[in-house]
Amino acid sequence: MMFAAHPSIGCLLNLVLLLPLVSSFNLISHNPTPFKTTALHASTHKLVLLRHGESTWNNENKFTGWHDCPLSEKGVKEAQQGGTLLKDAGYKFDKCYTSKLQRAIKTLYLGLEFSEQLSTPVVHDYRLNERHYGGLQGLDKQQTVDKYGKDQVMIWRRSYDIPPPECDKNSPEWPGNDPLYSDIDPSKLPLSESLKTTKERFMPLWTDVIVPEIKAGENILIAAHGNTLRALVMHLDGIPEDVITGLNIPTGVPLVYELDENMKPVQMEGRIEPLSGRYLGDLDEIRERIGAVANQTK
Repeated sequence: MMFAAHPSIGCLLNLVLLLPLVSSFNLISHNPTPFKTTALHASTHKLVLLRHGESTWNNENKFTGWHDCPLSEKGVKEAQQGGTLLKDAGYKFDKCYTSKLQRAIKTLYLGLEFSEQLSTPVVHDYRLNERHYGGLQGLDKQQTVDKYGKDQVMIWRRSYDIPPPECDKNSPEWPGNDPLYSDIDPSKLPLSESLKTTKERFMPLWTDVIVPEIKAGENILIAAHGNTLRALVMHLDGIPEDVITGLNIPTGVPLVYELDENMKPVQMEGRIEPLSGRYLGDLDEIRERIGAVANQTK
């Protein structure tokens, strides 16, 4: 005997069949991956900047520049913490850039290790090296203040376009005497640099190489130095010369930028002016680190 299905039974069956789809939709809508919730809007590109952890010469309060000193114990921990912050926030990278100096290289690899992505391709480029401090490299910062006066040292250290005294070409501090740069045209190796000339050295790498990769959809991490990163954020945020000279970037703290299709930064919640990007981590602790950099020459 055949029975006709009651209309209410058909509706009930349809509802049962739809429940898995509704459940899946809710999972997708309300539980997105950490990358999507903490990192970017769909229409923007990701860029993360990471200043190397404290070096041994940072700890000794010396002008470091291109001198290839290692990370201090504190610097190793800072780099590890930076990697953990990247992991917790869900950031993944397609490619990384760093300098030729071991403090930045070690920071990058520790960051990748602690964010569980050591297989990410890495490019080493001397154009990401720190500003060359010329004849000041290796000198104690406070002793230099005592000798030359705070005003003069601050001009050398913080003016935009006035470099410190040049080092001698016979000095071990000139990169032309370092086998690490034997493949570079000696005329491109500095005797001393200002922030202006550091920016001029770095920007072709940014404009000609990194920007096209970001526009192609690659997520990039740059692990570099205080002055090369200052040069980059100056460009990104349009920071004036008289403001950028007072900007301090803390060691070992990831700085996240969202860039629109024209490579202009999107202002992010929790940013510290004049930057549009935001640091990962506790903002009070980050402000303390920024102050510690500023106090290196009292």
